[in-house]
Amino acid sequence: MAISEEQLKRLAEQLPDVSRDPQAVRNRVEAMEKVLERAFVIPGINRPIGVDSIVGLVPVVGDIVTALMGAYIVWEARNLGMSKMQLTRMAANVGIDTALGAIPFAGDVFDFFWRSNSKNLKIIRKHLDKHHPGTRTIEG
Repeated sequence: MAISEEQLKRLAEQLPDVSRDPQAVRNRVEAMEKVLERAFVIPGINRPIGVDSIVGLVPVVGDIVTALMGAYIVWEARNLGMSKMQLTRMAANVGIDTALGAIPFAGDVFDFFWRSNSKNLKIIRKHLDKHHPGTRTIEG
């Protein structure tokens, strides 16, 4: 079955923007952080958790998957031209999360409190607000 040019155009419009435009990067990183750290709320205590905490419950594989997802955020930061110091700090956040999160049981509790991706988003936002002020968004 062939796809018409119009159908292809509509499909392309639905895909996320994968450019290096600072606003597009900000949108992707904020979306990834939300999925990793704040996708769900635990009823009763109103504590947001994300895929990082849930998938981290699966020994080894879960920690590798969430480390790769966290590394994606660092990769996006590199594409923004952030300094080596900022990238090192961000990589350390992901490394600490991965290393300590891999400890059975205690690592799961650690993942509940240590939000490396939120820390990395804060570093990226600070960089974008300084170097690309047009990307700022009003948070509610």
